[in-house]
Amino acid sequence: MGSKYTRGCCGWLIVALVAALVATAAMFAIMKRKPGGGGKHLKPLPVPGPPGAIDSKYGDALGVALQFFQVQKSGKLENNQIPWRGDSALTDGKEAGLDLSKGLYDAGDHMKFTFPMAFTATVLAWSVLEYGDQMSAAKQLDPALDALKWITDFLIAAHPSDNVLYIQVGDPDLDHNCWERPETMTEKRPLTQINKKSPGSDVAAEAAAAMAAASMVFKSSDTTYSDVLLQHAQKLFTFADTYRGLSSESYPKLQDFYNSTSYVDELLWAASWLYHATGDQTYLSYVTVQNGKTYADWGRPTWFSWDDKNPGTQVLLSRLNFFGSKQISNAENEGLKSYRDTAESVICGLIPDSPQATASRTGGGLIWISGWNSLQHATNAAFLAIVYSDYMLSTRTAAVQCSGKYYSPTDIRNFAASQANYILGDNPMKLSYLVGYGSSYPQQVHHRGASIPADAKTGCKGFQYLHSPDPNPNVAMGALVGGPFQNDTFVDSRDNAVQTESSTYCWIYALEPIGLDPLMGQQSGSPLAWPISTRGTTTSISPVLLMDEGMRGFPPHIYVGGARGDDSSQLCRPSYSRCYSTRGTVHA
Repeated sequence: MGSKYTRGCCGWLIVALVAALVATAAMFAIMKRKPGGGGKHLKPLPVPGPPGAIDSKYGDALGVALQFFQVQKSGKLENNQIPWRGDSALTDGKEAGLDLSKGLYDAGDHMKFTFPMAFTATVLAWSVLEYGDQMSAAKQLDPALDALKWITDFLIAAHPSDNVLYIQVGDPDLDHNCWERPETMTEKRPLTQINKKSPGSDVAAEAAAAMAAASMVFKSSDTTYSDVLLQHAQKLFTFADTYRGLSSESYPKLQDFYNSTSYVDELLWAASWLYHATGDQTYLSYVTVQNGKTYADWGRPTWFSWDDKNPGTQVLLSRLNFFGSKQISNAENEGLKSYRDTAESVICGLIPDSPQATASRTGGGLIWISGWNSLQHATNAAFLAIVYSDYMLSTRTAAVQCSGKYYSPTDIRNFAASQANYILGDNPMKLSYLVGYGSSYPQQVHHRGASIPADAKTGCKGFQYLHSPDPNPNVAMGALVGGPFQNDTFVDSRDNAVQTESSTYCWIYALEPIGLDPLMGQQSGSPLAWPISTRGTTTSISPVLLMDEGMRGFPPHIYVGGARGDDSSQLCRPSYSRCYSTRGTVHA
């Protein structure tokens, strides 16, 4: 796993984090370590509130955050809720005889990159699978499903044949030399594809993961669409695995924006999702027996991001180790245990007083790894922490052990809540980094559409709006800006793209609060009800029932619950720390 460049800021990560914190939904008692007890003396906590109960703070944040998908939509808009947005990019894909008008603009620009967009879809689908009931109770499930389908419609269109996937719409040089609203774009928007001769296993596998996860989301409501998604996912995985290579090597210009440093983590991530979606043991063997020791970085916890999927895979496969199945072989179970052990190392690195705790935090307590897009690692880590603690709660697992000390789900969830609360305003700046939430939030988000009046006719050269000292005339509702510096400070300036730009791939945050009860430190595991089925049948089952019955008789796929005349800030140059990857270990 190398360290070169990254691009982007946090926007959509907020959705996953808030969704996991919203509800107080535990259905059974959990165990908590006594103060000073070192984990040896455990007692049950009272059962928290009923499933589906919503904490209004996080429910409100989720409602705000989900609006960012509407802000970022490309194409002919349906049920548009953003008054200053309109139809745009309607001819995207025309040069190839395709309709690539849907999808999401990446950030404050008008590029469409398949890699981060697919990552957005994968984790959004995961969040719906885990916390869909709570999202529904907060009246936010339909917006989440709408956003997910808008992306997967694009992915289907971008995969016109087995070994071809369109991975970019637009020319970043042309795009970043313009400052204009998407509705008035006139520049050429060329297409970039991966194929047998120009492979991109990283992007193809991520798209496969997204479609596999989404196929489970839509299975109960639209079986035909679900089947189409799964067919694309399987073909894309075969393409990614057969014709191996990095998209950023096939197209070096991508290194200025999304420089993927490996593709094997995406292959494992995709195979894990395909196993959950199909129950095909071949995929489980792929991630455990065949490739686990070589590619999974067992025993080396890293940071979950658009570039490094290993921590996500470790937590996802921990689900299988937690809940078990007699149909999983001993060799496969050994691999699953290694994934879970590494996931626990990730968790141990996040808990502040753990002996393994990372020192990479601000004085205000935020996980902080890089100057550009500083919120992404905190939000990703918090989401994984919430999900992992829910698996513990659902199996009555009392604690994780971190170098001899024991930490309960309470401790893990308190960490996640601290990151969410920091982002929502409990920080030294007393500023909500979620635009539109609270009484104080950034006013100069680095975003073309938000910065230009809806009736302005700028052509390509509307840079007076980039450099204007005034607040944006349009509010980019739900945008999660880049975040604070390491000293917890923030400069609200549109020219300061390092801190004020938001992107769709960081939007995971908004989904986290669905699973956590912030009151009194009590916990609330989500219902964790995924449909348990082979293709063709659908059943929903309680995780408590699964646990009590020991998983006997169920299928093995366990479904439970700048100052220049252009936007030079968008480009990766030596002076821009945005571009440096932080693909490193957690325990540092």
